[in-house]
Amino acid sequence: MHIVFLNPQGNFDQNDSYWTMHPDFGGQLVYVKELAIEMANLGHKIDIVTRKINDPHYPEFKNTYDSYKGVSGLRIIRIPCGNKLFMNKELLWEHIYEWTENIIKFYKQENKMFDFMTSHYSDGGLAAVMIKAKTNIPFSFTGHSLGAQKFEKLGGNLKNYDELDIKYQFTKRLSAERIVMKYANIIFVSTSQEKEEQYNHKLYKLRTNDFSSFNIVIAPPGANTKVFAPSNGSNISEKTTKKIIYTIKRDITKERKMLPFIVLASRLDPKKNHLGLVEAYAKNKEVNQRMNLLISLRGIENAFNDYSNTSKEEIIILDEIMKIIKKNNLFGKVSFISINSQTELAETYRFMSNQKSIFALTSLYEPFGLAPIEAMSTGLPVVVTKYGGPIDILKENNEEFGVLVDVFDINDIGKGILKAINNYDYYLLQGKKRVLSKYTWNTTAKIYLESIKESFKNIRNEEIRIDAYFINPLENKISNLEIKKLLK
Repeated sequence: MHIVFLNPQGNFDQNDSYWTMHPDFGGQLVYVKELAIEMANLGHKIDIVTRKINDPHYPEFKNTYDSYKGVSGLRIIRIPCGNKLFMNKELLWEHIYEWTENIIKFYKQENKMFDFMTSHYSDGGLAAVMIKAKTNIPFSFTGHSLGAQKFEKLGGNLKNYDELDIKYQFTKRLSAERIVMKYANIIFVSTSQEKEEQYNHKLYKLRTNDFSSFNIVIAPPGANTKVFAPSNGSNISEKTTKKIIYTIKRDITKERKMLPFIVLASRLDPKKNHLGLVEAYAKNKEVNQRMNLLISLRGIENAFNDYSNTSKEEIIILDEIMKIIKKNNLFGKVSFISINSQTELAETYRFMSNQKSIFALTSLYEPFGLAPIEAMSTGLPVVVTKYGGPIDILKENNEEFGVLVDVFDINDIGKGILKAINNYDYYLLQGKKRVLSKYTWNTTAKIYLESIKESFKNIRNEEIRIDAYFINPLENKISNLEIKKLLK
């Protein structure tokens, strides 16, 4: 089959440039890249179609074609829309129609359309609906994170809806998600929680949506077990080893250098709740006596000296972290390191596993939790938020594969870390077992392909009406009022 991945926001190149440095370059790109590569390895023709930009700040994304070294049958294709510069995903809505028109033109010039589309995030999903309306090519939708859940986690309500809508474009996003759900041939989700709770949220129960008719398939993401492989003595580069040793020597006192670390490797974002983890570390004396804390940052070489080159939102978080460090005299116990690629991250995990370290992710909510799976695959026991998808990953039939914590309870975070430390070998082996049995990209790709093949048996010809305001985004008052009614 010839399968197209639609992902307008964010971008892809051979070096995974800017991953984790910007909200639009997060886990969704890892998901698309790894799944696309595995499908190509299984013998299918795969195109990752994204937006072409010609921006001096993002020079990697100016060419129409790109690829991944050593992967045959996979192309990265960049299609222009809007202006030439990089735009945050919230600004792309009014350009999606143009993007889809250019995609259709591109494939017509190649004299061969594709067989199936797999769309990602709500803007990719909307693009798939628009293409399906003109070609009747079927598509699947993978939401990654849905607007309704983000709205809730931001404390959204009727009073602050208009304010949040200006920044996050919730009216457009929620309306797009409802349209995509209606016309998708398959909806792929990562967990049963996502299927049963997120897609049944009240903000999606508008108009003609009939959830009982949706073809929802659970396809958990996986870890790249080649990249995120356990330490074997030779798979940590000399460059990464020197970098870690230098960082530890710089930040950690001499008598604590050989202590294990709590590794925090998510992007600086309020939702990731770095402050909760640092507060828990500071408050639990046993934890900070037995372990150091390693915080991954991208593009900041020494946060103790300067972090003024990052975004305002990240500066606010780092300011608060520094206040906690100073207030609790944690100097010599906390280290910051700049990790700039998946390979470097995996090597850091391997180095840390040799010091019997653990991985922590204390997000206020985590739609799935690919980062813990990667850490588990590499050999780190994990302590992870119980809110969202991780509960399906780390617990099944009363068997635990990691430690789940209530991230709104500082004491519970500390207790969870101690539980992982005190049962280190158990959670290390349980984590590896869980990944190999259920969470590999090969497994994910096979679920996708089997579901896609099955969907062709039930292809339906249908007339698709795209709401007018997606072409003229100013015409959104009706949808806005409908959403507000549900918030009352």
